[in-house]
Amino acid sequence: MSRATPRVLVVEQSDSAPLGRLAALDGLDVVRPHHGEAVPTSTEGLDGLVVLGGHMAAWEDDDAPWLPATRQLLLEAVRHGTPTFGVCLGAQLLAMACGGTVERAPDGPEVGVLSVHVTDAGRADVLTGTLPPSFVAPQAHHDAVVELPPGAELLATSVAYRHQAFRLGDSAWGVQYHPEATADVFAGWMAKDVEVLAARGTDPASAIKDFAAAEDELAATACAHVGAFAGVVRARRG
Repeated sequence: MSRATPRVLVVEQSDSAPLGRLAALDGLDVVRPHHGEAVPTSTEGLDGLVVLGGHMAAWEDDDAPWLPATRQLLLEAVRHGTPTFGVCLGAQLLAMACGGTVERAPDGPEVGVLSVHVTDAGRADVLTGTLPPSFVAPQAHHDAVVELPPGAELLATSVAYRHQAFRLGDSAWGVQYHPEATADVFAGWMAKDVEVLAARGTDPASAIKDFAAAEDELAATACAHVGAFAGVVRARRG
C-alpha cells in the first residue's frame, strides 16, 4: 500500500539554517546530524531529499563528520533519480559529490539581498522557469561552486558568482541563494557578517531593510520553489 503523503528527507546542518519557508513542503522528515542524528545511508524509501545550508565548508569533514555521508546520499539520489534540492552548502555538497569543484569564494563572500538572473536554460526548467528573468534573493555564502559537475545545466547566475542555480539530470537542483530564509534567520546571518558588509559600504541594518522591502518577492520565490519541487516529487511517486 502506498503512503498517503510523500517522505521527503531533510538534512538540516545548523540551527542557524532551518527549513524556514521550505517547511511548506509535504511529508518532511528532518534529520539533524549536528545534534548527533545519523544521515541515512540510502535513498530507499525516500520520495525526495532536501539538504540545507550551514556555516561549515563542504570539505570540512573533521568539523562536520556527517558531510561524507551527506555527499554520498546526494550522489545516490542523483543516480537513482530521487528528487533532490540543495540550498547553499547543500548545493555545494551536491556539486562536490557529483564531480564539481567548491572553493572559498574567489571574490569574497556574497552577502545581502542581491539580484539573480535566470539563464535561457533556466527559463525552460521546472524549478526556475516560473521565476522572473531577474529576481532578488537572500545571499550568505563564503564559499562557492567554481566548477559545475559534468553534465550540469546552469539555470541562474549573478554578477558576483556565476553558479547560482543548476540542475543535474532531470530531478536534482542546487541553488546558491537562500529561498528558505525568513526575516529573523536572515537578520542573524547579517549580524555575523558585519565586516563583510562594511567592506561593501553597507551594514546589517541596511541589509535587513532590503529584505523587508523585498518580502513579497522573496515569499513568491520561495512559494514557486516549493510548488515546483513538490510537483516533481508527486510526479516521481506516480
